[in-house]
Amino acid sequence: MAIRALWFPKSQGLARSLFLQVISMAMVAVGVYARLMKHAEAALASLAVDPAILLIVVGILMFLLTFCGCIGSLRENICLLQTFSLCLTIVFLLQLAAGILGFIFSDKARGKVSEIFNNAIVHYRDDLDLQNLIDFGQKKFSCCGGISYKDWSLNMYFNCSEDNPSRERCSVPYSCCLPTPNQAVINTMCGQGMQALDYLEASKVIYTNGCIDKLVNWIHSNLFLVGGVALGLAIPQLVGILLSQILVNQIRDQIKLQLYNQQHQADPWY
Repeated sequence: MAIRALWFPKSQGLARSLFLQVISMAMVAVGVYARLMKHAEAALASLAVDPAILLIVVGILMFLLTFCGCIGSLRENICLLQTFSLCLTIVFLLQLAAGILGFIFSDKARGKVSEIFNNAIVHYRDDLDLQNLIDFGQKKFSCCGGISYKDWSLNMYFNCSEDNPSRERCSVPYSCCLPTPNQAVINTMCGQGMQALDYLEASKVIYTNGCIDKLVNWIHSNLFLVGGVALGLAIPQLVGILLSQILVNQIRDQIKLQLYNQQHQADPWY
């Protein structure tokens, strides 16, 4: 009965760790591939906002964490299992703290998101992955720039200064443009000179609202979806913590039982 009870959390934790290891290795592989496909100069210019770097870092951390859980379950190593449980607990508490602080200090969180988005605008032409991500976001949320479409003046190619020799001067990316019905070929120059127009004139051709407000409105209107995603991330972590602690306690009970049997077997009166 003790062996069967020990095997259940062990097999469950092992299967979960192996599944997460496969996911983490896939993330690292995708991140490395995306990194190698870029030019070195572009990679260095936007290192802080590079999605490929983010995939690699998260994948490596996930692999190390699940490695502790997997080997700890196989070898019944209390130290590795405790490390696995502790790391999961720290990750869970950090996510919980980030959610609470983001809710309490929503204005500061919004300012930080705006800062990150503006930094991404600056490096828009330096990183193809980042460029595709921004274009996808602007088309998905029907927005342009962080606060408004004129934020694109932060980019050296779209800057409106008179000494800017770029052909895209005072323009916005094509992803800011309003969709044209039955358009066979995408007009990538549809945002030409839009920053020089006022809101009413520009709104006839492009989205003039910023993506920060659009994102906040989307979150407010999809609170159940956001809560479901947060719960979906939290439940596997809590299950992993619970299973690892159950396995640790059962291993300790097995060790105590073996020591007890050894002591009484050495006793001639036993």
